[in-house]
Amino acid sequence: MRFEFFIALRYLFSRRKQTFIYVISLMSIFGVALGVGALVVTLGVYNGFTTDIRDKILGVNSHAIVMSHRAEALDNHAPFVDAVLASQGVTGATPFLYTEVMLSTPNGAKGLVLRGIDPDSAGNVLTILQNRMLEGGLDELEKDDMPPGIIIGRELARRLGLGLGSRVNLLSHSGEKSSTGFAPRIRSFRVAGVFQTGMFEYDSTLAFVALPAARELLGLPEGRISGIELTVADLYKADRVAERLQQELGPPFYVRHWMEMNANLFAALKLEKIGMFIVLSMVVLIASFSIVTSLVMLVMEKTRDIAILMSMGATRGMIRRIFMLQGTIIGVVGTVCGYAFGITLSLLLKKYQFIKLPPGVYALDHLPVLLNPLDIAIVGGSAMLLSFLATIYPARQAARLEPAEALRYE
Repeated sequence: MRFEFFIALRYLFSRRKQTFIYVISLMSIFGVALGVGALVVTLGVYNGFTTDIRDKILGVNSHAIVMSHRAEALDNHAPFVDAVLASQGVTGATPFLYTEVMLSTPNGAKGLVLRGIDPDSAGNVLTILQNRMLEGGLDELEKDDMPPGIIIGRELARRLGLGLGSRVNLLSHSGEKSSTGFAPRIRSFRVAGVFQTGMFEYDSTLAFVALPAARELLGLPEGRISGIELTVADLYKADRVAERLQQELGPPFYVRHWMEMNANLFAALKLEKIGMFIVLSMVVLIASFSIVTSLVMLVMEKTRDIAILMSMGATRGMIRRIFMLQGTIIGVVGTVCGYAFGITLSLLLKKYQFIKLPPGVYALDHLPVLLNPLDIAIVGGSAMLLSFLATIYPARQAARLEPAEALRYE
């Protein structure tokens, strides 16, 4: 064991007479541990929240969409779907039709975002229709039964008292001529499936029908679609795939990716993460002030010991390192304790989900947790850096002591 490390440990833990300084050191360790633990839990919840929101958005929506400035350009869409699938980085593609309608039942009415989909290929792009179904499924939309099928969200089904086989009416904005003028187009559907994403907005306002049924409801010509949805191999390279696809298809087509369509949401979440990190780092900063106080008081208490060590041959560099090691040890012990507290609490929160959220208020029904090794390393590194910086002033003051002056009145 090095001389400096031995003396640092002795000063730090062998304080029978300096109880007050010992208590301050313990509080410094507690402060560092509290700050590190709070940061680990908070960033874990943030990462879980962001990832969960992203997965749910991308479960309902695709990674990118191909659309056209001219509605009729995609009428013969089969060749364009094949061209999209052939593009590098694309793993799935399906045509879709987007509109807004009114759903009416004997128990009430509700505005809906209606998506016309191709049941054969939609499951490869929209994971919600494969992994989040509570009842029914895509195969129900392929049946030629009358009335045609519709897949709705759980919150909508609960609100209107709907279940498999329930009959509903959809009213579209496209009108039909009658003797009294234009009347909304009304068609009957049967509930063929119920899904749950965990996001209240989607579960209460989104529905899926087969493409032919959507065209018939809207009075659109055969083959008409709104665009092509696609998935890519790497989520975070969707912008590059979209740019390449844009060049391959050319005008009048344009391609938008999920990062572009949700840029404001994820930018706001990133800003919140930075803000939380700065605010919670203040806890560690306050603990570092306690380290400064503890070391300054220890230097004053150990003036005689320092003078004796220097008179016995200890250099100023050795004295400086003794007190810098003390503050660093406080930072390391506090960081390790903070890791133990924060990671344990995060894992318990992830496993048991004992903090529930009201689904009607938040997009989630519980606090998700995702521990990122890089975030954990940054938190620990920041805590130890602040602890080390807190030792510089007291260590320099200790190294500046003159042995003759310190021992003159002893």
